[in-house]
Amino acid sequence: MLYIFLALIVLILINVPVAVALALVGTIATFMTYGSMAMPTVGMTMFEGATNFPLIAIPLFILAGAIMNASSISRRLIDLAMAMVGFIKGGLSMVTIGASVFFAEISGSSVAGVSAIGSILIPAMRKKGYSKEFAASISSSAASLAIILPPSIPMILYAVMSGESVVQMFVAGIFPGLLGAMGLAAMCYYLARKYNFPSEGRFQLSNLWKAFKEAIWALLIPVIILGGIFGGFVTATEGAALAVCVAIFISAVVYREFTIRNFIDSCKSAGVQTAVVMLLVAASAVVGSYLTETRVPQEIAMQISDLTDNKYVILALLNVIFLILGIFLHSAAAIILVVPIVLPLVLEVGIDPLHFGLIVTLNLAIGQQTPPVASVLIASCSIAKSDIWATSKTNLWFIAVLFTILMINTYIPAFALALVNFIYG
Repeated sequence: MLYIFLALIVLILINVPVAVALALVGTIATFMTYGSMAMPTVGMTMFEGATNFPLIAIPLFILAGAIMNASSISRRLIDLAMAMVGFIKGGLSMVTIGASVFFAEISGSSVAGVSAIGSILIPAMRKKGYSKEFAASISSSAASLAIILPPSIPMILYAVMSGESVVQMFVAGIFPGLLGAMGLAAMCYYLARKYNFPSEGRFQLSNLWKAFKEAIWALLIPVIILGGIFGGFVTATEGAALAVCVAIFISAVVYREFTIRNFIDSCKSAGVQTAVVMLLVAASAVVGSYLTETRVPQEIAMQISDLTDNKYVILALLNVIFLILGIFLHSAAAIILVVPIVLPLVLEVGIDPLHFGLIVTLNLAIGQQTPPVASVLIASCSIAKSDIWATSKTNLWFIAVLFTILMINTYIPAFALALVNFIYG
């Protein structure tokens, strides 16, 4: 196991794509252990790993987000958030958080969220006197709420890797996601008063009503998707397909601004993002199969259990592991690589796998903000044209909020699983 991990790290450090590194290491390890007779199974393992039914939700949710980016759905959601919270001190930062929550409830993708919301609100914040580092920071951190709130793509991956219910993972993310949004808003308010950021006029009920009417069809998308999933009418995968259909219908038929060219561009964009994730999934299946057959996860679990059986100490160790991994790995890669290894330990010490899944996703939400990988922060900085390291200094305020949410959910499982226990007993 040590040689596999070291080989993987070396390949990643020399800029070999993570998916290629995983496939290469897994294939070589299989060959060295079982010989050439096992090689035909490598291709089958990759194919089966990438065709798990719940995973089909990932490209569909990504496509739904791409369609929203190509239409006025994002702008209408931003206008609604502006009417709701724009009057508060630092109004545009509050709007960024509110719009990111709306968008997260549809696409499940942080990168799609920061692209859609940030491209509109970051220039608007710059015109109102916000620093480009602040604008990039809050856009990035707010977009990472998509990794916590349903329908989170990393949660789908975790559920598949751990054998847990995708729907229950979605339910578990609601309270922490909303708490994260409120925490970010509180921090924005503090910084707005400190640096005298402006509000966006007075609250007017007429403006709110007008924005609500404009956005009513857009708001129906998360209602239909999440209502169908949580109500048991559709699976998460069927809900993702429904999201695409509803997004196309609203953009093309209701708003009449979605063309065939827009659809083709959306498919291209979604295809590129999907290819990255699914190639990771397929490649990880080879490594996962090898580790399972050689019982490496069980051996690691036994070794750690011999050191301590205190689950709170183990949770602290796991938090450190995932926080470090988040610095260097894409969230999908971290879940795929590590969850199958540590899950036997989690189960052995009595940690609820749903609780652990929430901890994993919160850690990786922080990882999206910590360079050098920091895919969401990089996307936000490219829009704001800000230096990533200077932006990271400002972003520490918002990372502190996300870290606080992580600690609350780690050590108060009753809060983390309150909604799951209420609904499912």
